[in-house]
Amino acid sequence: MRIVVLVKYVPDINAERKFADCRVVRDPSEGTLNELDENALEAALRIVEALPDDERETSEVVALTVAPPAGDVALRKAYQMGVDRGVRVSDEALADSDYFGTTTALAAAVRRLETEGPVDLVVTGMAALDGLGSVVPALLAADLGRPSLTFAKTVTVADGALTITRETDEAAETLTAPLPALLSVADTANTPRFPNFKLIMAARSKTIEEWSAADLGLDAATVGAAGARTATTQAAPRPEKPEVELVQDKGSGGRELAEYLIRNELV
Repeated sequence: MRIVVLVKYVPDINAERKFADCRVVRDPSEGTLNELDENALEAALRIVEALPDDERETSEVVALTVAPPAGDVALRKAYQMGVDRGVRVSDEALADSDYFGTTTALAAAVRRLETEGPVDLVVTGMAALDGLGSVVPALLAADLGRPSLTFAKTVTVADGALTITRETDEAAETLTAPLPALLSVADTANTPRFPNFKLIMAARSKTIEEWSAADLGLDAATVGAAGARTATTQAAPRPEKPEVELVQDKGSGGRELAEYLIRNELV
């Protein structure tokens, strides 16, 4: 079995977000692997580990990202978790790509991997914490012409088919699709493994393949700023929290609280 896991290099969620020209400033010292992609990596590794010995030995898990060289941080973390291969798509032509441009680049990379052998499954996290768009899995499945099973809580691969369960507000669903397919994993699907010392050390020297837009046969007009179908027109820092208003209850605390909630349209 061959599985491609999409990973993303994002600003640390605990770091202060900064904007320049309506773009997030990505400081390499504050970048990290998207936390929700760890669930995707864990799901892929568990699928392989559940295979019979002969199939497991010939399986491959590939971590794929579209990022500048600093994005190697995400791939090194993927190596630490146990993936077999890391691929980074980097090119100035990809700068300012929106969801559609990023999807175009990812689809081209998956197709290049398919020239080496079938890709049975593409796995993603449920969202990227820098944008929270959650649309790339569906866009990529459409581009590749694959069925997509999204927001999976449990995952099973058997007899050439992918089966998941997921929970909605109204019901729990069980869905099945034939392979090859695309899977997105919810953050409740598993607990990502903690890398052991051996894998952490080995990840430092692992090879990261770098592919350019030309390597993938991408038309520069379909990616980057030139191919963007969306644009961010305004960005501003998060407003500062107002000072805490302390009210001493002298018998009218309940009324004052109610007035505060009404005044600030909180009810």
